[in-house]
Amino acid sequence: MTATTFSASAPSSQILGACPHDCPDTCSLLTTVQNGVAIKVQGNPAHPHTAGSLCTKVSRYPERTYHPERILHPLKRIGPKGSGQFERVSWDAALSDIAARLQEIATRDPQAILPYSYAGTMGLVQGESIAARFFNTLGASHLERTICAAAGGEGLVHTLGGKVGMRVEFFAESDVILIWGSNSISSNLHFWRYANDAKRRGAKLICIDPRKSETADKCHQHIALLPGTDGALALGLMHELIQNDWLDHDYLERYTLGWEALRERALQWPPERAAAVCGITAEQVQGLARIYGACVHNGQKAAIRMNYGLQRVHGGGNAVRLIACLPALIGAWRTRAGGVLLSSSGAFPVQKAALQRPDLLAGRTPRSVNMATIGDDLLREASPEFGPAIEALMVYNSNPVAIAPESAKVVQGFAREDLFTVVLEHFQTDTADYADYILPATTQLEHWDVHSAYGHTDALLNRPAIAPLGEAKPNTQIFRELARHMGLTDPCLQDNDAALCRQAYGDAVNFDALLANGFVTLDTPEAPFSQGKFPTPSGKCEFFSERLAARGLDGLPDHVPNHEAAHSSSAYPLAMISPPARNFLNSSFVNVKSLQHSEGEPLLEMHPVDAAARGIADGDTVRVFNDRGSYQCRARISVRARAGVVNGLGVWWRKLGLNGTNVNQLTSQRLTDLGRGPTFYDCLVEVALVVS
Repeated sequence: MTATTFSASAPSSQILGACPHDCPDTCSLLTTVQNGVAIKVQGNPAHPHTAGSLCTKVSRYPERTYHPERILHPLKRIGPKGSGQFERVSWDAALSDIAARLQEIATRDPQAILPYSYAGTMGLVQGESIAARFFNTLGASHLERTICAAAGGEGLVHTLGGKVGMRVEFFAESDVILIWGSNSISSNLHFWRYANDAKRRGAKLICIDPRKSETADKCHQHIALLPGTDGALALGLMHELIQNDWLDHDYLERYTLGWEALRERALQWPPERAAAVCGITAEQVQGLARIYGACVHNGQKAAIRMNYGLQRVHGGGNAVRLIACLPALIGAWRTRAGGVLLSSSGAFPVQKAALQRPDLLAGRTPRSVNMATIGDDLLREASPEFGPAIEALMVYNSNPVAIAPESAKVVQGFAREDLFTVVLEHFQTDTADYADYILPATTQLEHWDVHSAYGHTDALLNRPAIAPLGEAKPNTQIFRELARHMGLTDPCLQDNDAALCRQAYGDAVNFDALLANGFVTLDTPEAPFSQGKFPTPSGKCEFFSERLAARGLDGLPDHVPNHEAAHSSSAYPLAMISPPARNFLNSSFVNVKSLQHSEGEPLLEMHPVDAAARGIADGDTVRVFNDRGSYQCRARISVRARAGVVNGLGVWWRKLGLNGTNVNQLTSQRLTDLGRGPTFYDCLVEVALVVS
């Protein structure tokens, strides 16, 4: 692997790659290239999880790469912030000015500089390698990257010991599958293939989700609980498992910690109490417990597939903890087709320190800024509590003006004339409109990268299929060149992508096999916790966490009500969740015309009862509002929404909305119980007809 191999030169060829997007599937890709042009992207049939198929979004990747609005040259702002007015400049002029501005700030206080990035690419190299080294060298503020999975991840860590669980392929052998907080058909397509295999074998599939999603349509049963009540449902299930002795006593005695305390707590949650909190019937709680609990005696294999929607509420971390406890109660871990999976990312031997080089901080401990509270943080003045005001912001792999909560404050912060903002991007997004400089970044078809996954256990390699378009550069190259312009001389800031790809896993993954095949399957146990051996301090499934107790928190998981619980406000009587629109992925693909056409326009799903009470008909323009702001969109009257809950499908770019906003105008910056994550689905609103 050398620099000379970085582009395909054959007149017609297929190049192995990996999907970079924030999805559990992390598909292996084949890109067909003719005369240097990518003409087709398809799933790699040799990769068992991808099996030759891709979602609609990524199959349109050439349309995204060759989009006529692609940014291909550095741009400098010439109009007011937010106006989107820029002029083309040279790379040298842009980097020289950026370097001078950052150097001036860093001389006074490097913590006034903040990186802002997330999962625009999940690549280990183009994500946080040279960029992390650059900011560590400066001593810039640290970004808490919490916006997707922090609450659930911490919940797993304090129960199972890490972001670990079942291997996804063994769901095909399960007899009962609870799909909990996941629209798998839209957001985890290849898991759905395994679940469908199980269904054809006679498995029972149950969907637990406030929204009657496309996945719920295909399951045997749908339980439409209220947002943020998943922990209460898990406690109600535990109550029934205990009362009916649907328990694996041997597994509980040998391989769990804190069972008696959890048992006492669960017995306080009879079905009637759990049902009242969840907005369902006691019979639904009892019936679900009966199906799940019966597996302990009849030899069936019970599996739970969680996803991240259920943890985007105040009690999200505790909810994940409670659900992750359930398999141990019935001994589901004894077989490879039983247990739970939320994330498999903890199985990957990523050499994070080698990639990011925290040693470059040289003993400094910069302040941390939570990416979910960027609206408030950009508006804060310097103080002893919070440190210096943020003076410079470098955004890459993210679109915070569209995706961060309480976006009116985010916009206000980005609009500060004294805030120096640099955005690495493919397109002129909502965030790029507020940049002082936009730097053109390569897409996945144009650079090297290495990937882990959080829905399976295969490491993947991405080869560049085509040369970078225009003057676009990989993130790594942009930060290498910026480091040189700033006179930063540590050799690690100039490591090339070939070296970084090898450093990502070190000797823990056979890199020659990655090069040859595009993927390597990790050597992980088929039934990881059949005999305990959890990666917790005790080696057991920790119903009670000593680590949480030492922090002054409840060591036992419990139901934690929403910040904005359903039925708690007469002014805002509707709970709102904002699941992703099927044809977008977060704010990516929103400007791909074929996908935008398929999606139509920003929508709010309303139950017929809620719509009728407000005089709203299907297709009407409505105003969705609360104390944080208002958002206009079209109403879709549908039983996909349960009564009392509306579904604001996202995340559209603000500039494509009916009144220049999107659903995050309404979401709050409050954080979760564990992990300091965002609470997007913990949101009360009212809806009114817009009279033309």
